[in-house]
Amino acid sequence: MKKVAPLPTVYDLPDSTRKYLRIGTCSWKYPEWSRAGVYPEAYDSKTGNFLEHYSRFYNTVEIDQWFWSLYTRKFVRLPSPRIAKGYAEAVPRDFLFTVKAPNSITLTHFYTKGAQAKQYPEYAGKPNKHFLSADLARRFLKTLEPIGEKLGPIMFEFEYLNKEKMESLDVFLAALENFFKELPEGYQFGVESRNPNYLKPNYFALLKKYMIAHVFLEGYYMPPVTSVFKAQKALTARHTVFRLHGPDREGMAQKAGGVWDRIQIDRTPLLGEIGGVLKKVIDDRISTFVNVNNHFEGCAPVSIAKLLKDFGVT
Repeated sequence: MKKVAPLPTVYDLPDSTRKYLRIGTCSWKYPEWSRAGVYPEAYDSKTGNFLEHYSRFYNTVEIDQWFWSLYTRKFVRLPSPRIAKGYAEAVPRDFLFTVKAPNSITLTHFYTKGAQAKQYPEYAGKPNKHFLSADLARRFLKTLEPIGEKLGPIMFEFEYLNKEKMESLDVFLAALENFFKELPEGYQFGVESRNPNYLKPNYFALLKKYMIAHVFLEGYYMPPVTSVFKAQKALTARHTVFRLHGPDREGMAQKAGGVWDRIQIDRTPLLGEIGGVLKKVIDDRISTFVNVNNHFEGCAPVSIAKLLKDFGVT
């Protein structure tokens, strides 16, 4: 196997920067990242601890596996506290996790496509009675207690809501506010909307009222995070999250062939623009999390190495 150059790490950032900026990936179990320098060449993925090796390079990671939780009206899958405890024990004390909340909380209706719709066709397209259930959110948060002080922002991701699923932005905001009122204190929360037309002043004002972060999403059909940052007062809490996904998930997967070990589409100029925004955000002493997906360029660790260069780390 060809020897790779050492990857820069977030721990090479100046302390003054790392105090407010955390950079990591969306998930971490990719054995092929050994070819990018994250895991040892002879890594045994069956017995080794991916996360332990990962945390030598990055000080945050997004847990997205618990998002997939909605199956039937009676069957909602929540995280295992035992697994949550294992994750926390695998990383250093100053490591923080960002967590995508279960889609059983954020979906208005059951999926009409995909594996879940095929497995439970009788529910496809039906209303989800758990939508914005504060009780379910509290149960979910209870399962995360073993993560303790290593728990960072919890993100509520909402899919694109058409008129059949949500009558209007005002209706959505009213439902959100009722939900926010019932959330327990002591947590950092964020909201990711995939409706470009929802990114209005009243949306950001509601988040700011409850000190809940707007989650900046780079990719899909959302406007660039740089334009959202410039056009809106989008820093609505003392923490925020940037998720770098890229515009074409399926296309990138086809290019990569399911092996995420190299750049497929070079987006270096865009990373430079995003780096400029990040510098402004941390100048305001906002606790900032950056979650980079393989689908952004083809290999998240290499994308992060580029981003670190903007902060003087080579």
